[in-house]
Amino acid sequence: AAPGPRSEAPARGLRLRVVDNAPQSAVPSDTATAPDVESVLRPLYMDVQATTPLDPRVLDAMLPYLVNYYGNPHSRTHAYGWESEAAMERARQQVASLIGADPREIIFTSGATESNNIAVKGVARFYRSRKKHLITTQTEHKCVLDSCRSLEAEGFQVTYLPVKKSGIIDLKELEAAIQPDTSLVSVMTVNNEIGVKQPIAEIGQICSSRRVYFHTDAAQAVGKIPLDVNDMKIDLMSISGHKIYGPKGVGAIYIRRRPRVRVEALQSGGGQERGMRSGTVPTPLVVGLGAACEVAQQEMEYDHKWISKLAERLTKKIMNSLPDVVMNGDPEHHYPGCINLSFAYVEGESLLMALKDVALSSGSACTSASLEPSYVLRAIGTDEDLAHSSIRFGIGRFTTEEEVDYTVEKCIHHVKRLREMSPLWEMVQDGIDLKSIKWTQH
Repeated sequence: AAPGPRSEAPARGLRLRVVDNAPQSAVPSDTATAPDVESVLRPLYMDVQATTPLDPRVLDAMLPYLVNYYGNPHSRTHAYGWESEAAMERARQQVASLIGADPREIIFTSGATESNNIAVKGVARFYRSRKKHLITTQTEHKCVLDSCRSLEAEGFQVTYLPVKKSGIIDLKELEAAIQPDTSLVSVMTVNNEIGVKQPIAEIGQICSSRRVYFHTDAAQAVGKIPLDVNDMKIDLMSISGHKIYGPKGVGAIYIRRRPRVRVEALQSGGGQERGMRSGTVPTPLVVGLGAACEVAQQEMEYDHKWISKLAERLTKKIMNSLPDVVMNGDPEHHYPGCINLSFAYVEGESLLMALKDVALSSGSACTSASLEPSYVLRAIGTDEDLAHSSIRFGIGRFTTEEEVDYTVEKCIHHVKRLREMSPLWEMVQDGIDLKSIKWTQH
């Protein structure tokens, strides 16, 4: 028999993320008894830069296309295809509306990684006969840096601009780096590790005046801060579904039509998406992306106020209770929902282990498997020891004040506890300058 209805719905309160861990059999059998439903407390979720929960409104929009309207949107001969195609085009309109683009400039992809690959490799290869130079920054997402590395192996020249201590690029250095054969400048809008906002409109202006295409990876910015591709003179933009409370496995790339930007397709096939991205468009996923963009557009102002309020609450409480805490990245030009703090004399990994009832990270989810300190923090000149003691707090649409207060309380408690165990902390309290010590190699 199927398990009986739960007596009480899980409250969305403090640390109450209730999961039903009982294995469910897909095939009902007479012998199977209802398993004991074991409710397990899950950690609070404070890692929205890695991914966001699906907004229930997005799920509602997707469900019909997962069940009843399952036609291939490229089937031209029957109603199943037409209704899916209509849904796909409506989603295209919703994405375009959020960034001030024309729907024909939106190409659906599997996510921001694919969009970044299409933008960087696609533009470089299309214009390779005349232009062999690209410019990016040292703090870009791994997929942009790796795309640039693979282009270098093909004979392209890439300039990796350094960033200032604030995490922001120097516009004069950007201007100086542009050469007659530069085809593309790629700079992310909001950094995924430290939340720094680059001066996108100014970069767009420079690129436009020098006749160079400008690509921005806006995965962490779309739907969170106002963006307009025409005002900011952006030629290509990468968008991700699961960073804006949409489904995973879907994203989009904006490619300007006037003046036209050409890209060489990376994937060969049936020529869908204007020949730039062959493959059947997954209707339920793009419907979800469209719905997520529409909700984000409606709620952007409200979300921003709420997230700013919680971010200020978190940073103030931590900074006022603990000495030697450094906020990484420019405090002014910054998206408030991404807070990266370094707790001096505490190993970041130890703090993460101690805070096991809060889901946090010590850097990008895409690179956190390596124990190297974050290359983003190294690029802004953070000392190796401080880079190893950094934690990223992510605050999103569904984060509550109680969650923030609980995280702060636990964080302060464990930082104090770990510092008391640290010989370095003891030496600093005794007035010893750690930089002056000559450590011996064992």
